[in-house]
Amino acid sequence: MFSKFNKQLASVFIDPSSQPLTIEENVNVIVSPSLYWVKKLDLPVKNVREAKTLLPSLFEDILPEGSYSYSVYKDGEYFFIFAYEDKKILEVCASKGIHAAQIEGVYFAQSELAHLTSTHKINDTQSIYVKDDIVLLVPCMWLEDDSMLDVNDLSLSKHNVKLKQFGHIVDDKSFNTLVVIFSVLILLLGVEYFITQSKLQSTLELRDEIFEKNGLKSTMMQNRSMLKSYTTLHDKQTKIREYIGYFLSLKLRNGEKISSIRYKSNKFNVDISGIKNGAEKIIVESLKNKKMIFKPTFKNDTLSMEISL
Repeated sequence: MFSKFNKQLASVFIDPSSQPLTIEENVNVIVSPSLYWVKKLDLPVKNVREAKTLLPSLFEDILPEGSYSYSVYKDGEYFFIFAYEDKKILEVCASKGIHAAQIEGVYFAQSELAHLTSTHKINDTQSIYVKDDIVLLVPCMWLEDDSMLDVNDLSLSKHNVKLKQFGHIVDDKSFNTLVVIFSVLILLLGVEYFITQSKLQSTLELRDEIFEKNGLKSTMMQNRSMLKSYTTLHDKQTKIREYIGYFLSLKLRNGEKISSIRYKSNKFNVDISGIKNGAEKIIVESLKNKKMIFKPTFKNDTLSMEISL
């Protein structure tokens, strides 16, 4: 997982599921999609500086409770905006053997791996996948993975962020310097405030236009209700595909076959026929090892299983 980058530094890909590492020198850290939120947007602003003032409002109502930092860069016509928790990333790095003092730079997988044209595993269960220019982390079972992710010879972009660390003691001289700097910033921001309000209004109007264009509801509460409904449906369909995969992977004996697969009234039913007396126990144990919860019945050489979703 190590390769040489800027300043001859090694780089590591970090995900909560990553294996612990032994780190002796400073490294660059490429952060997994599981550790940040990202959006690709066409904003009514000209540059990154203007876009930064809009970031908190653009993530409004979608982030879980927490203390977030924001970042943005522009690629062509689009802005890629990010929300992330400095503390969470630092904690994951520490759990993998990387101390804060050893982190030279932090890069999002979005900016470093968006060029990938095929899927790559990061572990036995998760893969990196690029769709519509967004780097996604998905279960391996959804895709056919080409190989394990390898960052060797990867050239890092300029889109790095510095994680915030708290609890530092600031001396009087440094404090006075900060007061002067913040005073100047407040003056500049006071002038920019009115411009920002105009841009923010344009963004909100654009959001309403997008809602209307895509048939969304007028309030976030209604849209969240729709999202919950679709999420429940997605989870149920994913579970059905998973169960079907379990049954299709069963090693049946000669004469044994899956004679029926049915789904009705929130119940998933499977019949396996041609089973000799006593052989049904082998199949039941095999499915229990996959942590499936089901109700089996055996009658007339047929093993029937009912699974509640």
